[in-house]
Amino acid sequence: MGRKPKNKKSPFRARFFGRHGQTKAVKKPVDDNTPKPEERKTKIKTPQLLRGMKDILPNEQKYWYYIINKAEALAWGYTFGRIDTPILESTDLFVRTIGKQTDIIEKEMFSFEDQGGDSVTLRPEGTASIARAFIEHGMINLPQPVKLFYCGPMFRYDRPQAGRQRQFHQVGFEVLGDASPVVDAQLVILAHNFCKELGLDVNAQINSIGCSTCRTEYKKELIEYFRSKRSSLCENCKRRLAKNPLRLLDCKEEGCVKIREEAPQLVDWLCEPCKNHFVKVLEYLDEAEVPYILNPYLVRGLDYYNRTAFEIWPADNIPEPEKKKEEEIKSEEKKEEEKEIAQPLRQNALGGGGRYDTLIYGLGGRDTPACGFAIGIERLILKIKEAGVEVDDPTKPQIFLAQLGETAKRKALVLFEELRRNNIRVAESFAKDSLRQQLEMANRLGVKLTLILGQKEVMDGTILIRDMEGGIQEVIDFNKTIEEIKKRLDI
Repeated sequence: MGRKPKNKKSPFRARFFGRHGQTKAVKKPVDDNTPKPEERKTKIKTPQLLRGMKDILPNEQKYWYYIINKAEALAWGYTFGRIDTPILESTDLFVRTIGKQTDIIEKEMFSFEDQGGDSVTLRPEGTASIARAFIEHGMINLPQPVKLFYCGPMFRYDRPQAGRQRQFHQVGFEVLGDASPVVDAQLVILAHNFCKELGLDVNAQINSIGCSTCRTEYKKELIEYFRSKRSSLCENCKRRLAKNPLRLLDCKEEGCVKIREEAPQLVDWLCEPCKNHFVKVLEYLDEAEVPYILNPYLVRGLDYYNRTAFEIWPADNIPEPEKKKEEEIKSEEKKEEEKEIAQPLRQNALGGGGRYDTLIYGLGGRDTPACGFAIGIERLILKIKEAGVEVDDPTKPQIFLAQLGETAKRKALVLFEELRRNNIRVAESFAKDSLRQQLEMANRLGVKLTLILGQKEVMDGTILIRDMEGGIQEVIDFNKTIEEIKKRLDI
């Protein structure tokens, strides 16, 4: 049977559109249960962000696109494969890898018991999850080394400051399955190039923290030295002296920094294999002409590191002692609870990493040397803004499509889709009928060109192109709109 033609005068169509094709007004039902503003007895409390969390608004997104796109381009260029791990892991994973006596485990993890009674944690860093995935998915059977790139949120219950929130984001690069010092050097080079391509001038702070053999004898000397100065140490360092003596070298308190200046240095205690490894790393960096500073006090805050440890710092901001006393910090915490305020970064390193040759074996995998680093996206954004780096907004519209009249509006809807399919970013306001209001919106958006389609243009088969800077308008053939726009935008 042939297809039955549409009955344009069907009872339904007549009821909905009327006899002359005009839409009938439909009365909206009145919701008698909705309280009027004046009838509300109590003020409704509006929800607010949790302290230490932050919304990333549309006007900030261009920086995130800029950084993530640069990171992905470098990852592909260095042949890293992307991996995304869950933000929620077993608490035991982080306790076993990061170390029980670290600040992260003792004070900063978001841990809770799930409905099944298991202790789970929002990941405070990315490397432990990478190691777990490496073992669980049998990546040891892949061609070695396995090079992985990741990007995502991390969580630490820390005192919020500018560039350091309780939810923060990192991009990270990990190389698993290769013990060569050239891997360490290449990762430092990669981190340096990443920041350089973002428009930032940086230096690498680098040190060797040796292996368990080196550190055993060194820790004895370190403890003996700091015990003789115990009365002058801050309260945190007094605890570290018994639990994690290497962290004494990382304290930012001014008094502890002065004491540290005379402390024995780990590089003097390196065993021969660790010393040779570190020398080769530095030779590779010298050959690549990557700027670095030897920092004998750099130990990083995670227990799984060995041998090479490094951080990436802005070239104009080398590590300085923490200026604030513990009493000042405590008094400020109460103020911050009432109102979040931006403060200078307490820790100015953009990122860091190092070698972790025993991590995978310690989690039950095969003996697998590895090295990696991560950089904080929020800190990069702060430095990019501070440096005045120009960042293009990939979401900013290139043209505006204005219309006037019902017939033109229908035609403009079709044209909008055609422009979009040709990868032309176009803004519109089809809900507005006033041409003046639409042109004002085009001005606020800062577009280069505005297309204007009215009743006359529809009948003539033309369209107006308006140069928003010069105000010059030109009539062109409607069928040549895409071609003309591409030519004027150099697409």
